[in-house]
Amino acid sequence: MSKRMPMTDADGEVREITAEDLAAFRPAHEVLPAGLQATLGVRRRGPQKEPTKAVTTLRLDPDILAALKATGPGWQTRVNDALRADIRAGRIRAA
Repeated sequence: MSKRMPMTDADGEVREITAEDLAAFRPAHEVLPAGLQATLGVRRRGPQKEPTKAVTTLRLDPDILAALKATGPGWQTRVNDALRADIRAGRIRAA
């Protein structure tokens, strides 16, 4: 079992890191598995290089929003597709 000093004080509060604590730290490449090291610092997603959609704010009645969200993940895409279909059918006039 490790003889390290806990990082909390007698009251259970996180204590300040001391110079002794810092001296005992080891580099990540010494303690982390290789698979985890490979994923550290890797960005999974980020902003689109060329956004294909515009960000906007739209106010909807709570019951409408609840009904849309109840259709499950991807509801925003389905709303976009429905609006596009209405514009193409002439039910909504594009400016």
